Amino acid sequence: MRYTLLIYGDETAGADATPEQLQEIMDGYWAYEAWLEEAGIKRAGEALQDTGQATTVRVRDDGAMTTDGPFAETKEQLGGFYLIECDNLDDALEAARRCPGSTHGSVEVRPVLDFSQLEAPR
Repeated sequence: MRYTLLIYGDETAGADATPEQLQEIMDGYWAYEAWLEEAGIKRAGEALQDTGQATTVRVRDDGAMTTDGPFAETKEQLGGFYLIECDNLDDALEAARRCPGSTHGSVEVRPVLDFSQLEAPR
């Protein structure tokens, strides 16, 4: 089964970090990436630009609206994700526990819907 690991944290927390501290954080992610690859469960993963680079689109009866940034103000922002494939939720939760983002923010584990049994319109 496929799962997304959605990594949330305070995107301003690293603003005062030293280069050494940033390198330590990245070393944790490089080791995590290596573990995902070795376990054979990584399907995709990316870090995201900060919310200042985001644009939100809403389509309503009177047309489309775009606004800068995310939809809602929150203390934690979505900073990246992994798409993994595991046998079960327990394995996905183990992958989330190992993610460096879980030590300073949170990692949401969400199963991916499987539409393969549905027939697409012709």
